[in-house]
Amino acid sequence: MHAPTGLERKTPSVTVAGVTMLLALGVGALACVLAVLPYRSFDLDRFFAPKELALHAAALVAGLAALLSARRMSLTRADHALVVWLLLSAASALFATNHWLAYRALAVSVSGAVIFWSARAAASAGSGRALVRLLALVVVIGAITALAQAYGVKMEFAALNRAPGGTFGNRNFMAHLTAAGIPLLLWCIASARGRSGALFWTASLAGCTAALVLSRTRAAWLSLAVSAVLAGVVALSGPPLLENSDVRRRMRRSLLAVAVGVVLALVLPNSLDWRSDSPYLDSVKGVVDFRAGSGRGRLSQYANSAKIAAAHPLLGVGPGNWSVIYPKFAPANDPSLSETTGMTANPWPSSDWVAALSERGAPAFLTLAAFVVLLFGGALKVRYDSTRSPDERLAALAGAGVVLVAALEGGFDAVLLLPAPAIVVWGVAGALLAGGAERGEVFPSPARRVVLGLALVAFTTAACISSQ
Repeated sequence: MHAPTGLERKTPSVTVAGVTMLLALGVGALACVLAVLPYRSFDLDRFFAPKELALHAAALVAGLAALLSARRMSLTRADHALVVWLLLSAASALFATNHWLAYRALAVSVSGAVIFWSARAAASAGSGRALVRLLALVVVIGAITALAQAYGVKMEFAALNRAPGGTFGNRNFMAHLTAAGIPLLLWCIASARGRSGALFWTASLAGCTAALVLSRTRAAWLSLAVSAVLAGVVALSGPPLLENSDVRRRMRRSLLAVAVGVVLALVLPNSLDWRSDSPYLDSVKGVVDFRAGSGRGRLSQYANSAKIAAAHPLLGVGPGNWSVIYPKFAPANDPSLSETTGMTANPWPSSDWVAALSERGAPAFLTLAAFVVLLFGGALKVRYDSTRSPDERLAALAGAGVVLVAALEGGFDAVLLLPAPAIVVWGVAGALLAGGAERGEVFPSPARRVVLGLALVAFTTAACISSQ
């Protein structure tokens, strides 16, 4: 018996709760990409405060719809791992030095988990395909804002010093989400119902590719390259994924679209002010260079963060508290520290995984890793299940691809610590990935659902306040 993903052939009829979750997650994801405040003196929080607010609001509405409509909740091993990770994170937050930072970071994790479960509930209620396409469209819109900035469109709300970041405020943040969305776009191309839909998603793939090239974000490039190789191996083995000749033609056109996107990004003149005469070639050469520049800085940061983890192995220093503790473990000339203030230049380390280990402790780190592995295991089980349709197998591979790219990027930068990629990646994982076989089921009473709903309202309302 497998946990439903909402993308199987026997898709249930769409329900009011399913539509509510669909709209909440879709509108919330769009707001996470586009929401920006005009106050330039707060150049970081003017991007992240409204995006966090959108994440929490989407989790609140979608989570309430999922809870109040739930008659039966199936639990997988991945669900158990996710619950344990949240409990360990909450325990870590209790002992943090700065409780405001701890609550703010914990809230992003909790909202991400609620998004995951809400997306699964939406898929089970018949809104899975529409949700996945909405999230893919949000990725495309985010890339378009970056392309607009790159080609000279004046954008009042864009940051000028980290172009082409568009409404993300930073080219790396835009590229992380765009790269994670590439497997999603490929699924949209393959599963489009008509020619016009397939052409739209193919053109979107070319645009996203161009935005990735212009971003010069090496973490996104490397993660995509590694994911493409692994996905190719999985796609070519086992039951066929592309039995339909039309789908095979679409996939060939998608490869052409990628090539077109790369060429256009390199050939068309843009307004980006790179310091190098060959910026893109330099970025390609520096993809795996850890002897100088940002690569060397990351290694130094990881080594010092490992000292933090060793000093606080059980519960870490608290979610969001890496920036508070890091200066105590780093030398004065550490590149992660600001020369003027002596504090960290960024509020999080350059890695989701380093943050999980140093802030929440080794048990939480291992539990989070187990959750990701279980998602991959569930996806592989579906992919190699000959009783499943090619569409189901392709959907599982696409969902695993999104999570894999995000997980790899998280080894080099902050990705799922941020609201925009969090809502998209958690949403895709919930809609497309089953998380393995069911390990139990719960039939919550109406009273219990109301209590859980009130707890969600209280926690998320406080999170909305803390993000301002």
